[in-house]
Amino acid sequence: MSSTTNTIVRLDGVTKRFGVTTALEDVSLSVERGEIVVLLGLSGSGKSTLLRHLDGLEVPTSGAVEVLGEQVTRLSGRRLRALRGQVGFIFQQFELVPSLTVLENVLTGALAGIRGPRLGLFSYAKARKLAALGHLDRVGLLDRAYQRADTLSGGQQQRVAIARALMQNPKVLLADEPVASLDPESSDQVMSLIREIAADEGLTVICSLHQVDLAISWADRIVGLRHGRVVLDTPTEQLSKAEVMEIYGRVATSTAELRVVQDELLAAEVVQ
Repeated sequence: MSSTTNTIVRLDGVTKRFGVTTALEDVSLSVERGEIVVLLGLSGSGKSTLLRHLDGLEVPTSGAVEVLGEQVTRLSGRRLRALRGQVGFIFQQFELVPSLTVLENVLTGALAGIRGPRLGLFSYAKARKLAALGHLDRVGLLDRAYQRADTLSGGQQQRVAIARALMQNPKVLLADEPVASLDPESSDQVMSLIREIAADEGLTVICSLHQVDLAISWADRIVGLRHGRVVLDTPTEQLSKAEVMEIYGRVATSTAELRVVQDELLAAEVVQ
């Protein structure tokens, strides 16, 4: 499997099974440099599993995964760490250390490139601290640098997580439901910030979401997953909300399954 110059991510026939459960089935997908792609689908459709394959957190049962010209499944040790250093990851639950200051949390994003333990702010070089402060300024939280992370609102904590990811100087930014736990206003702010930074830095972004309206307004392209298979892959400018909602359409085989589908769709709409 080979990539063109502008192809940053490529999956070729990727299938992932966990025992008898198939999380991804024959997924083929490519993402170009600077592209912003949103993965949409019900819970359990394979969105998170797909993202975890892109930095080697999961290994496919079959198929190939290529990121930044590297065959991810062939990497281990130092080479895998080097790839992960170029791939930022933003999580739904922020994954900050509550007792540390905002600045210290951002600095942890540089740990992949630092040898030895780091205990407190004084153990980081001045240049790294200045870089971290610059990223905090970028996300609008410079005045909170020395505040404990657990004193911030959810939206502010996610902005800290973005600043932490930027400390890696990533070429690819992955985001797994980054606004699922935020209110609509904070969600809009966070997603707008990610898009602005991606445009300025030339980042390639792959993000999983539930919010259909937000995905349509924010992404360059939407990839829909259902039962681990790609059922839609289209630029957003060519899509209507009704067409996107077809991603969620499936035949319910029982009253209980129908209720689950209705509940998931309602949850996806409420957070918009």
